[in-house]
Amino acid sequence: MSEKYHPIPQPNELSEREKDDAMGSYLMMFASVAVGLPLPIINLLAAIIYYFTNRSKGLFVHFHSLQSLISQLPTTIINAIGVFWGIRIYFFDWELTDNFKGYVIMALIFNLAYFVFSIIGAVKAKKGRMYYFLFFGRLSYETVFKIKEVNEQKNQNLPPR
Repeated sequence: MSEKYHPIPQPNELSEREKDDAMGSYLMMFASVAVGLPLPIINLLAAIIYYFTNRSKGLFVHFHSLQSLISQLPTTIINAIGVFWGIRIYFFDWELTDNFKGYVIMALIFNLAYFVFSIIGAVKAKKGRMYYFLFFGRLSYETVFKIKEVNEQKNQNLPPR
């Protein structure tokens, strides 16, 4: 049996509000900057709140907010490890090891890539276009656009047993 998917909305079918809401999901990466705290968990919390408040605004917004949320997870983990490692070094070790320096460089590369992809995603969403992240686009598409089969037996009213 082949899987069925909802049709992907075209740019001319979307309202400006839907495009703005989809674009806004990618801008949650700036939440910690707006709050003024360098804590990576704030970005993730902002993405989670944005997802749950906007997922019912249509498939286009749901897709972009889910993709933004899922892509925020690895970035948050990488940044959190760096922050906690840096705090440990600052308060206890006072020695910057080569491992920590390498980790910081790797974290900067990941954050730069996430920043670039998120800006591209935000611009595409504002134009009403779909944009699929390398690892997270397919998962988001499958989750949002796949038509779920409803079992008729489960939806029937049955007497108590």
